[in-house]
Amino acid sequence: MVATFRRSLWAILLLGLCGCSPEYLIRAAYEEGRILWRRTPITTVLAEDGVAPDVRRKLEMVLELRDFAADGLRLNVGGSYSAYSHVDRPVLLHVLTAVPKTSFEPHTWWFPFVGRIPYKGYFDRNDASKEADSLAARGHDTSIRPAGAFSTLGWFDDPLLGRLLKLDRLRLADVVLHELLHNTLFVPGSVAFNESLANFVGKRGAIEFFPRRHGPQSPEARAARRAWREEVEFSGMMMELVKCLRELYREPVPETEKLRRREEVFARGQRQWAKALDGRPDHRHASFSRRKLDNAVILQRLLYVTDLARFEELYRREGRDLPRAIEAVRKVSRDAGDPFDALPASSGGGTPGTASAYAVCNAS
Repeated sequence: MVATFRRSLWAILLLGLCGCSPEYLIRAAYEEGRILWRRTPITTVLAEDGVAPDVRRKLEMVLELRDFAADGLRLNVGGSYSAYSHVDRPVLLHVLTAVPKTSFEPHTWWFPFVGRIPYKGYFDRNDASKEADSLAARGHDTSIRPAGAFSTLGWFDDPLLGRLLKLDRLRLADVVLHELLHNTLFVPGSVAFNESLANFVGKRGAIEFFPRRHGPQSPEARAARRAWREEVEFSGMMMELVKCLRELYREPVPETEKLRRREEVFARGQRQWAKALDGRPDHRHASFSRRKLDNAVILQRLLYVTDLARFEELYRREGRDLPRAIEAVRKVSRDAGDPFDALPASSGGGTPGTASAYAVCNAS
């Protein structure tokens, strides 16, 4: 615990360079300290009497996921997810995103080691709302979403937070593998790349994990394959929608005209998405066609689904070998200015999952 405290103090001192208020740093340090202090080895929890059967199965699965991630995917697992931490909060973090109304260059916050980040997490919803109000007054779209997990990028041995046990087994596996990828590879200042890569590894990893655990035709294995197909499909639509918005925002027309026309783009994109999902109301992203859109809402989704077809193309070129694909990403992103430029272009043509499959810009 002494070593953990020293690392926490050093991290807090470095974070003081980011321009965050002392109150923000103190609250962040306090909340992280609570999480780390409450850690109990999962093996200890499993040895206790009275653990609910579903909870027991999920805890056992997390330990299996650690072995699979380390041995099967060659991720940097360390001590992450070997312990359990009970956090009695319905929402761990409130994540704020802010984007100008007629631009797709988000407001960012700078942090040591990770660079500029287009979101900021708050442990108190009121603090997030105050910052959102301030940014909205300066002409930004803002959005606050709940987050149930985060990675300290290997600085600490991140525990399994108690609220994650409420997830179904597929979503839990996805989250654990997603966060362990962050421990393994994180390109400073490239949040969309980092999050989309982790999304790819979390879902592709689940596709490989569940057949080994339950068989290739088990409900979990089939659900994992479907989750990835739907994620790539949603990515294709989002890439086309954002392309249209970027083109609009670059046009030399008054801001009032851009605001009017962006609503038309939003509406076309949602109509196209609803049409694509006709007869599939249980699609994981079906609600996107019904919610109120603005730049901040779109960016929050985009960060996790940017160019997923390109990760899938790399996976195919690496012989559908996920560890090889991860290592290939590590190599090509090491010296790239924009790591996405180092990925192969998708060869999907006009199939779902590629931007060319959607005609958001000109559709009626």
